[in-house]
Amino acid sequence: MRALRPGGEGDAVRDVQSRLAALGYRIDPEEAGRFGPATERVVREFQQRRGLVVDGIVGVGTWSALVEAGYALGDRTLYLHQPFLRGDDVRALQSRLNAMGFDPGREDGIFGERTDRALREFQRNVGLPADGIVGLTTVEAVGRLRPVGEGPGKAAVRESEALRGARAGLDGALIGVDPGHGPDEPGGVGPTGLTEADATALLGEALAGELRRRGGRPVVLRRTGDDPSIRERAVRANEDALEVVVSIHCNTHPSPDAEGASCYYFGTEGSISRTGERLAEYIQEELVGRTGVVDGRVHAKAFPMLVETRMPAVQVEPCFITNPREEALLREEAFRRDVAIAIAEGVRRYFSAGEDAEARTG
Repeated sequence: MRALRPGGEGDAVRDVQSRLAALGYRIDPEEAGRFGPATERVVREFQQRRGLVVDGIVGVGTWSALVEAGYALGDRTLYLHQPFLRGDDVRALQSRLNAMGFDPGREDGIFGERTDRALREFQRNVGLPADGIVGLTTVEAVGRLRPVGEGPGKAAVRESEALRGARAGLDGALIGVDPGHGPDEPGGVGPTGLTEADATALLGEALAGELRRRGGRPVVLRRTGDDPSIRERAVRANEDALEVVVSIHCNTHPSPDAEGASCYYFGTEGSISRTGERLAEYIQEELVGRTGVVDGRVHAKAFPMLVETRMPAVQVEPCFITNPREEALLREEAFRRDVAIAIAEGVRRYFSAGEDAEARTG
C-alpha cells in the first residue's frame, strides 16, 4: 500500500479515520477525509499504544495494526490457516488460554501452531470437539471459565523455566544476526550520507565475527546486497530454530542532538517477553558500559521482527545515525568492534543467566 502522510486526503484517509474512531479515538470532524494535524496526533497516539514506530505516518505496519485492532473475540471464526490469522481477537484468545493454564505461546495476536495446540487441549478439557476452531461454542466456553487465583500465565512460566535452563556461554549457540533495512529501503541517513542499511551491515559483520570468535554459530539474516523482507527473515529464523535473534538498527530523530543507545524487546499492552526483556537489559548494560554512549534504556515494542520471531529477540539501536558525532562513530572500525563485543557479551550473559543465578543461591 502507499503510505498515508500528513497533508494527504481522500477515501483512504477517511477509512483510517473511521477505523480510529471505531477504536475510541476522537477524530476532528473538520478533518474528515483530510490528514490534518489532529489526525496526525491521533495516529501517533495509536502507534504509541501499539508499540509501533511513532512517526505519524500510516504505512504497512500501522495499517496492519489498525486492521488487527478492529477484531474482538467472537467477531469471526478463528482456526489455523496459512497465512496465519492475526488480530486482537487472537490476542484475547491467547491471553485467556494462558491464564487458564494452557500455553499458546506469546500473546502476539498470531494464530500459529502453538495457539492451535493450546486451543485443542482446552477444547478436550472442557468436553468440546478438539477441532481447533473458535466458533460461538468455544468462545462461550472460554468466556465462562476463569483462571483460578492470581499468577503468571503458562507462557510466562515456560519462558522463566527456559531462562533458568539456558546453556552456559556461547559455545555452539545458534544466534540470528539481522542487519536492518537493505538496498531498496535504506532506512535513516546521516548528515554525511551514511545509510542505516550500510551501517547495520558493517555492524552485523563485526558482530558475526565476534560471535564466531567466542564459539557461537551466527546466522546472518541479511547479506550485503540482499534485501529480504522482515517476514522472510523471521521465517528463516523460525525454521532454523535459532536460539536468539539480534536485529541491528540505528535510531533517527529530526534533532541532530538526539543521542544514545536503546534496546527493544517484544511487548504489547497486555503481554511482554520476559526472556526478551532480560536479553535486552544485558545488551544495553554492556553497550552503555563499553562504548560510553548515553543510556536510552530498554523498551517493550511490537516491532515486526520482534513479533514475527518465536525465540527471544531484541532490536539493538547503538546510536543515532542523524547525530553527526554518532554517525562519525559508526564509520570507525574500533567503535563497531566495541558494539559487537558489547552485544556478544550481553548474549553470553543471557545464556549464562541460569547458571549465574544458581551460583548466587548455591
